[in-house]
Amino acid sequence: MKQVVQNYKSGELAVLDVPVPGCKPGGVLVRSAYSLISTGTELMKVSEAGMSMVGKARSRPDQVAKVMQSVATNGVPATYRKVMGKLDSYTPLGYSLCGVVEQVGTGIDDVKVGDLVACAGNEHALHAELNWVPKNLYTPVPDGLAPRHAAFGTVGSIAMQGVRRGEPQLGDVALVIGLGLIGQLVVQLLAASGVRVVGADPDPVRCELAERLGAAACGDPASAAVEAAVAELTGGHGVDQVYLAAGGGSNQPVELAARLCRDRGRVVDIGKCRLDLPWNAYYEKELDVRFSRSYGPGRYDPEYELEGRDYPIGYVRWTERRNLACFLDLLARGRVDVEPLVSHIADFDDAVETYQRLKDGDLKAVAVLFRYPEHAGEAEAPAVDVPAVRRSGTASTPARSAKTPVRLAFVGAGNYATSMLLPHLAQRDGVTLSTVVTTTALSAANAQRKFGFAEATTDLDAVLGDKSIDAVFVVTRHSSHAELTRRALLAGKTVFVEKPLALTEDELAGVLAAVEESGNDRLQVGFNRRFAPLLQEARKRFGARTGPANLRYLVNAGRLQHGSWYLQQGTEGSRFAGEGGHFIDTASWLLEADPVSVYAVATSGNEDLQVVLRYPDGSTATISYVTTGPAGFPKETLDLVADGRALRLDDFVRASVYGRKRWVSSRLPKARDKGQNAELAAFIKAVRTGGPMPVPLESLVATTAATLAVQAGLAGGAPVTLARAR
Repeated sequence: MKQVVQNYKSGELAVLDVPVPGCKPGGVLVRSAYSLISTGTELMKVSEAGMSMVGKARSRPDQVAKVMQSVATNGVPATYRKVMGKLDSYTPLGYSLCGVVEQVGTGIDDVKVGDLVACAGNEHALHAELNWVPKNLYTPVPDGLAPRHAAFGTVGSIAMQGVRRGEPQLGDVALVIGLGLIGQLVVQLLAASGVRVVGADPDPVRCELAERLGAAACGDPASAAVEAAVAELTGGHGVDQVYLAAGGGSNQPVELAARLCRDRGRVVDIGKCRLDLPWNAYYEKELDVRFSRSYGPGRYDPEYELEGRDYPIGYVRWTERRNLACFLDLLARGRVDVEPLVSHIADFDDAVETYQRLKDGDLKAVAVLFRYPEHAGEAEAPAVDVPAVRRSGTASTPARSAKTPVRLAFVGAGNYATSMLLPHLAQRDGVTLSTVVTTTALSAANAQRKFGFAEATTDLDAVLGDKSIDAVFVVTRHSSHAELTRRALLAGKTVFVEKPLALTEDELAGVLAAVEESGNDRLQVGFNRRFAPLLQEARKRFGARTGPANLRYLVNAGRLQHGSWYLQQGTEGSRFAGEGGHFIDTASWLLEADPVSVYAVATSGNEDLQVVLRYPDGSTATISYVTTGPAGFPKETLDLVADGRALRLDDFVRASVYGRKRWVSSRLPKARDKGQNAELAAFIKAVRTGGPMPVPLESLVATTAATLAVQAGLAGGAPVTLARAR
């Protein structure tokens, strides 16, 4: 089998062929599916190995003390041979993984061959294809939890033990210093415990990630932002606990902890940082300094870890293994989310290159996973189904008289509905705004007053049962789109649903099941950009093509304001899942086909995405979706190149086509026309005449499936095939 090793003397990293470990009594042999690189602990070891002998000595004074003791006991020559022999040996890396039980040792009855388990330990959960793991260092993975997420079990247990040492209570305020992998998990665990959290880290990307994952506020510890946030949340008293999850040689974390902690607060050291405690500051507040020892009680106890002797729960409630099981349970129930922490998934065979990229800074990451060959298919999700559209029966859609108004109902009246849709519809002849439905009475009343709805209500069933209403607009939060669309289709309504149509494959299947059951395929998703007059004109000027095309779409999405519901990824999906369909639909419309595969990669925290779509004729579209660009830069720029011609769109303000002749549009006013008005006109015409919907349902389904495949591609780190059902 293969295993990642390091020579501490030379710093060499290698993937070696080594013998398969035996399956001893009291444990199980586990074939790795995913193992997690600790970007703190492991990179520290890798960096130390590359130092000179003097540098190694300076970085590990504890080991130097042991050497000096050995010299006093055994003499210089014997000690030298012993030290050099130990340094010039391969040592393992890794301590957190998920895998499948391949063999069960005697005395084990809680798992069987084929079970998925999470494993811990720097001697038993190594970056290796196979590991023998004793009973108290593994735990079964809950049903439905992805193996790549379960691989976080050990680092999650470290964070959990740190939080337990702080003894947080409901309503407390805590400060987490250091927002690396452990710090991000501590933030989530505290937030799940009802604690308001302030984070401190010099990296703004990590600060924003922590805020997305539950922190009330984050900032650079050298700025005034952290101190101001603590003062606001605590009324000037200071935080109840400080969790030190930072590394390095700076004494700033412990000094900041003393300054921002309340009188008799607790300071918990989880990471390995400098601890020169300023005596006066800690004495005057009588601060309680605590250390958190790794995964929890049982760590470093051979009888517990190797011999399987558990501590009675009445005396030790949370042990290593119980912490591990608890963290996996939180993951499975969605109380903690590790997916946003996954910066990169590397094939196990590329381990050496991955470590080198991390060490050199080429790969900036919060968490990196190794994926093992036997289990690559489990995470990379090589295919996402594009379900077939089936229609049983025919829904009656009679043409209407031009004099008969089209009666519309709106479900939802939020910002997009009131700013981008209703102003166009309120002024359109032949349209009656019949009813607005919202979950709160006041928002319905406001929409009625502003746009002249005949009725305002919170009763959706009454609207769906009203036969006089011709079409229903679903303009609610993303998580409700699929279900509301399904219900409206079954009620026989023509439906306009704002993007996205669905957030999961099951939701998409539910919508199509409603189409098949009712025979009603009268559906439009709010992909408006293909209707933009400027882009329509540019496509016409570009003309038909004969060869494959290359399309580049840069979306400077910008940062969201703190508190935006778009950040609620657990319920509302990722930001790209919410609006990425716009850009995929535009690319597919320009290329006149639906994509056949998707490849997606992301920067740290999955904030900036590169999505590559491949089309049947060999064309490709690359969508660069970035949130870290400058506010003054245009939001959307698009280039299409094929057959010696090029089309360019500049943020729906100007377009140009280059070929034998050059065409450049006049510059539009600042009020960019992204096609909403034309899209609504086409939709109303289809409702009035009973003619085809503006976009074929098959295209809407393909775009939705491709958007869903982006998340699958990010999780698996490999291209995802869009498999069309027959």
